[in-house]
Amino acid sequence: MPARNSRRMRKVYYIFNPATRTYDRVYPNFAQRFFTNLRRLLMFIIFGGLSFLLFYLFVDTPTVSEVQEENSKLLAQYKILSHRLDEAMEVLGELQQRDDNMYRVLFNSEPVSADVRNAGYGGTNRYDELMHMDNSGLVIETTQKMDMLAKQLYLQIKSFDELVKLSNEQEDMLRHLPAIQPISNKDLKKTASGYGRRIDPVYKVPKFHYGMDFSCDMRSPVYATADGKVVSAKWESGYGYTVEIDHGYGYRTRYAHLHSFTCKKGREVVRGEQIALSGNSGKSTGPHLHYEVVVKGKKVNPINYYFMDLDADGYDEMLRMAENHGKVYD
Repeated sequence: MPARNSRRMRKVYYIFNPATRTYDRVYPNFAQRFFTNLRRLLMFIIFGGLSFLLFYLFVDTPTVSEVQEENSKLLAQYKILSHRLDEAMEVLGELQQRDDNMYRVLFNSEPVSADVRNAGYGGTNRYDELMHMDNSGLVIETTQKMDMLAKQLYLQIKSFDELVKLSNEQEDMLRHLPAIQPISNKDLKKTASGYGRRIDPVYKVPKFHYGMDFSCDMRSPVYATADGKVVSAKWESGYGYTVEIDHGYGYRTRYAHLHSFTCKKGREVVRGEQIALSGNSGKSTGPHLHYEVVVKGKKVNPINYYFMDLDADGYDEMLRMAENHGKVYD
């Protein structure tokens, strides 16, 4: 039977001796004491571990709560950043479109290849270090957008540097480059019909319209859109009275359905100089000016050659009006 020693405060064990009818003290050996203490230690470890696990699972410490709150804020910030990157990519896309379809057209330069603009980064393990993070899909997607935006911004800056170089080298060419509207049209209300397939107003069949039509009163002033030499001022079948100017560098412009000329063949003209009066001659259904731009023998869309008259908003507005077909006069 156990008894407690008050001095050492530890358990003392006795066993009954039937021969002497007394209780003899039992002294455990080293192995018994070792396993007894080991059993107590294991019970303490198990109890402590279970207590810690229950506390961890069911009780949020201030530190855990703060970490969770920070993670939630970080996730929200990543979502906002991803959305703003999408908006930035849209703005960059508009710049790239104007670069290719307006600025480079002005210098008769090849646009930047779509393969070059949209090329990704090499290597399949570029984002492996992010895979272990929480919400790794969103983190990797946002990082990819940032990388692509940085790359395309770099390409766009290099493209603009090239355009600046072309501009500096071709100052004379700029004077001979069609760059204004052929009639006074600041509010764009005289824009009638643009370049593209239209229904012919006379024959009522689909036909490609190779220029732009501007509605105007009879005998409205018509202006040269760049420096050049008048190579033709005569009647042409279908076009009526027509003026054609050779600007050099592969550029020519044509002004048709005129009422009369204010210039002669062989005359040197400058941008903005009056060359004719608008009319209704040739195959025409009403007073207007038909204007064409020819580059190296190919008729192109004149809407890309008004950069001295139109800012970006004006260009977008004229593009919208021209694509809406409007009224076709010839």
